[in-house]
Amino acid sequence: MNKPVEAIPQALVGSARAHESAHLHVAGAAPYTDDIPERAGTLHAALGLSPLAHGRLLRVDLTAIRALPGVVDAFAAADLPGVNDCGPLLKDDPILAEGELRYRGQPVFAVVARTRDAARRAAARAKEFIEAEPLPALLTALEAHAAGQYVIPPMHLARGDARAAIAQAPHHIQLQFELGGQEQFYLEGQISYAVPEEDGGMTLFCSTQHPSEMQHLVAHALHRPSHAVQVVCRRMGGGFGGKESQSALFACVAAVAAHRSKAPVKLRLDRDDDFLITGRRHGFWFEVEAGFDDAGRILGVEATLLSNAGHSADLSGPVLTRALCHFDNAYWLPAVSLHGFAAKTNTQSNTAFRGFGGPQGAFAVEMLIDAIARRLHQDALAVRRANLYTEGQCTPYGQPVEDFCLPELIGELEQTSAYAERRAAVDAFNAASPVLKKGLALTPCKFGISFNVVHLNQAGALVHVYSDGSVLVNHGGTEMGQGLNTKVAMVVAQELGLPLERVRCSATDTQKIANTSATAASTGSDLNGKAAQAAARTVRERLAQLAADGWGCAPGAVEFAQGQVRAAGQSIAWEALVQQAYHARVQLWSDGFYATPGLSWDRARLQGKPFYYFAHGAAVAEVLVDTLTGEYRLLRADLLHDVGQSLNPALDIGQVEGAFIQGMGWLTMEELVWQPMDGSPKAGLLMTHAPSTYKIPTANDCPPAFHTRLFGRPNAKDSIHRSKAVGEPPLLLPFSVFFAIKDAVAAATGREPPLMAPATPEAVLKALNSP
Repeated sequence: MNKPVEAIPQALVGSARAHESAHLHVAGAAPYTDDIPERAGTLHAALGLSPLAHGRLLRVDLTAIRALPGVVDAFAAADLPGVNDCGPLLKDDPILAEGELRYRGQPVFAVVARTRDAARRAAARAKEFIEAEPLPALLTALEAHAAGQYVIPPMHLARGDARAAIAQAPHHIQLQFELGGQEQFYLEGQISYAVPEEDGGMTLFCSTQHPSEMQHLVAHALHRPSHAVQVVCRRMGGGFGGKESQSALFACVAAVAAHRSKAPVKLRLDRDDDFLITGRRHGFWFEVEAGFDDAGRILGVEATLLSNAGHSADLSGPVLTRALCHFDNAYWLPAVSLHGFAAKTNTQSNTAFRGFGGPQGAFAVEMLIDAIARRLHQDALAVRRANLYTEGQCTPYGQPVEDFCLPELIGELEQTSAYAERRAAVDAFNAASPVLKKGLALTPCKFGISFNVVHLNQAGALVHVYSDGSVLVNHGGTEMGQGLNTKVAMVVAQELGLPLERVRCSATDTQKIANTSATAASTGSDLNGKAAQAAARTVRERLAQLAADGWGCAPGAVEFAQGQVRAAGQSIAWEALVQQAYHARVQLWSDGFYATPGLSWDRARLQGKPFYYFAHGAAVAEVLVDTLTGEYRLLRADLLHDVGQSLNPALDIGQVEGAFIQGMGWLTMEELVWQPMDGSPKAGLLMTHAPSTYKIPTANDCPPAFHTRLFGRPNAKDSIHRSKAVGEPPLLLPFSVFFAIKDAVAAATGREPPLMAPATPEAVLKALNSP
């Protein structure tokens, strides 16, 4: 059994490994919720939607609906056995409309039929069965702001005397601009499959980023305790925040339908209904006033941030909080006064989306920086550098800026991207080209990592070592393609000294890990990796004690590597030691728990330390704009992003590039359009509710020259293996694309262009032709 000690191999963590389900994805064999074999007698549900943007709901003719072909049941709000609410924070979001129709597309009733087609056909006739009285509707945030309609009270964040600083500054500037929302457009739409169990229990297979919240809300809708509801999610086909809170309505409807029919019920939306029912990234309107000096340094700034929350609060409060806390982006603002409003409109309730308000807040200050640079006739990079934080300065909300690597990171990117040489080349090209204009921009980002609600920064995990030496891990995070399970498995494998193939992550399950937080805020690897590491370490320490007792050495001298356990000049195979432990009745499983240390937040004052650390990055984008059509092409992008000491560089580079393209889509092509309240039959309807009318970036929109590198400096904080979160921060990198387009437009017009985001060809032409 014993053999000579061998050299310890290279660490697993930090190596580039394929996604744990990549082979299944490529083969089309990865099962998603809709692929789960349907139980005998499975029924299908669909939703009847409001035909009005705002109205008084008078009656729903359920009798007529139940008489339709294939229909076995139909129900409305009054038929729910429990609470008619699925709001994640405030109880202001009904599962089914009750008394009031709040937006066009709001679910009013559910149909349950023997086939999905029959259910959808019945639901599509909703207008025939809904009797309602129209009421005036507000579709824009500015309209709601003027009417004083908000989903939460206004927020204010201040430091110093901003008004006095602006008044005393050598230069003064005022801006008003708008930033559009964005549809998550996950490949797998919203879906829930509810299966009744014995004694009133319910198992729910759900495509969700927040299984525990689904468990609680379904339990409330069924008027049952949480232990009666089990929520399972093996994987999602994308989430991007759209399945954090908004999977709840569909989970609750499926569960109630299954409870009423005593049969399994599946509710799967088609893309149009998904668009019409669910919310998305908050669009913002900004008003910014600032004073600055001759170098472009901001001396004082006052800003209003107005978000379109939609008809209910959902997560608009924390989204607005993060927007306010990221208004500074990477810059020292000595005197600041920020005012945040979440407008209540008759539209879908907007929700989490990758970045969670952070990109919107940071975009505002970048617009200010860019405008200041043009006012002073300076290169925007020089003004950005002049305003960068220095180590130890505090954010407007009172958190010290530590481990601030942007000066070094920007300097490295400036050199590797040949920014100065390309700036000169772009200027020369524009001087000689009357129709086609090039633009170039380098933009940085600083993004805070942690939930800005302190108690959510916790996670649990289970690690089971079976008697054959194989390892199963369960944690509270959800896999949505980002590679969380791969990273957690790598962490556990390294902790136990095993090849990655010996470790497997199972489906997220509320009966295994209770009271989990959403997989959101870029904390998935940080929280669940630490929890799984703690569980694996407990098992390893038990095995080390067993080996040490047999070899007469200290437990700390026992090493685990490459499937071998070594100490005192002796070695034993992992599997053999596990067998010994099993026969010696040593516990071979353990739980683990992690809570992020050092966080504090005063929600009333918007002060504290809401983030464990900051992630940084910068990007250079070069574009070519056709001034006759407004179309643009991204010619080259250079990205340098700070992920600390990467857990898996292959996954991290994929996340950086994916976030860049997704953010580029938001800022340049993805446009949401509602039919105005003009008395037409489609008044209040979201017109861009399908791939035919809502344009997202494709592979053809990737630049021909796409250079992505990881900065690679270990995190100063004790994060999991000194890594940094990578999900959301790089979504700020495509600011460079927008400002490169703006740079090209300015080259064509010779003035500060009033370009709004998204910078669609229409928006570019409007900016080119503005007076």
